[in-house]
Parts: sequence; C-alpha cells; structure tokens
Amino acid sequence: MEIKILEHTKNKLKVELLGKTHTLCTVLTEELWNDKDVEAAGYRVAHPQRSNAELVVETKTKDPVKVLNAAIGRLKKKNKEFLTAVKKAVK
Repeated sequence: MEIKILEHTKNKLKVELLGKTHTLCTVLTEELWNDKDVEAAGYRVAHPQRSNAELVVETKTKDPVKVLNAAIGRLKKKNKEFLTAVKKAVK
C-alpha cells in the first residue's frame, strides 16, 4: 500500500491511501475513535471509482502519527485474535 502525506502538523495528520476506499478506512477510523486523545477521525472518498481515500486524524495533545500507529497495532491484535478463533471453530 502506498501512502501520501497531504498534511502533517503537531495535532493533525491528513493522508491519501492510494488504491484504498471505504473498507480499510471505516475500520481504521472506528478504531481511532477508541483513543481518548482523538478529537476528530474520518475519511472521504470523492468518487469510489476514481478517487483514493483521504484519512484525517486530529488529536488533543499526542502526535497524530503515533495515534494512527497505535490504532493500527490494536487492529493487528484484533485480527490475530479473530484468526485464532476462526481456526479453533473450524477444527
């Protein structure tokens, strides 16, 4: 996956996720909202067939890159737990 930084300030990060649309962004923004330091998290896709997703994260005090990385880490852990549960269930 290719990511293009559109804006990065002390409390705001805006990135373009090349080739990605709603699926990844929906899960990611939902997980970002679990962080109490997040003031805003969302994304937009101008046109689903011609546009890439733009993800925005705004924080109160933390570096938005660190907040995004933490959210990704939590999602990786949840995915691993889900995979383990599926493997156990289909034995």
